[in-house]
Amino acid sequence: MVAFPIDKQVLSDRTFEAITALIYEAIGLSLNASKKSLVASRLGPRIQRLGLGGFDDYLALLRDEAEAAEFQMAVDLLTTNETYFFREPAHYQVLEQELASRSNKNAPLAVWSAASSFGDEAYSTAMLLADLQQAGRIGADWHILGTDISHRVLLAAKEAVYPEDRLRNVSPERLRRYCLRGEGPAQGQAMIQARLRERVRFGQLNLCKPFSGIGPFDVVFLRNVLIYFDAETKRQVVDRVVATLRPGGLFFLGTAEGRVPAEVPLTVIVPGAFRKPSKV
Repeated sequence: MVAFPIDKQVLSDRTFEAITALIYEAIGLSLNASKKSLVASRLGPRIQRLGLGGFDDYLALLRDEAEAAEFQMAVDLLTTNETYFFREPAHYQVLEQELASRSNKNAPLAVWSAASSFGDEAYSTAMLLADLQQAGRIGADWHILGTDISHRVLLAAKEAVYPEDRLRNVSPERLRRYCLRGEGPAQGQAMIQARLRERVRFGQLNLCKPFSGIGPFDVVFLRNVLIYFDAETKRQVVDRVVATLRPGGLFFLGTAEGRVPAEVPLTVIVPGAFRKPSKV
């Protein structure tokens, strides 16, 4: 396969529609015909860097489920990225403080990232918990569940390969401990190390429908997903999710989402961080 100059690459209507359909199916992002030139300009340099023959070859790559990391790279190139490691760092500070103050530091710890997307949130939490374990502030019995409605983003989450910019809020020490940097065609990407990936499992789940068989959890993240739902659906989703929390458990929403009505009264710790009552 021979690469050709970027100015010679042509994105046909058919290939544009196929690429945008994949993106829409995975993350719900709609790119209409007016975005064709944007798609071409964002993906063209990536195609050239990979040494591919053009947009049709890149489409074939995106359709290959074994290339989940490349699909994620395409999503990042086509969006104003709002998914990244240690987003809303105040929440991780609250989590660290709350866990370190538990009376039984060796008690099992279960965390749920309920709208995990590509896994940034789940692996950020895993880095924090691994650090706390190493410092003797929590025990070794902890695990994280990440769920999402999109099969394709879950494949990428399991692969755990990320554009380096997504890890811009990860400290150099954590990057050394928990990440492997790519070389060659993988330059500009980083993989989460196996010892951390083993702590996180992913599964498909639709929050808008009743579910069972998961939990109970000590910590639940439900951040930056409720904005897609109407008021009644928000209430139903929050009630379902909070029901999986143990009494006294921690519940996190996106800071900009405010406070969503819930059947169980929640105590505010900081904006977006709540505690479920110890007795319900």
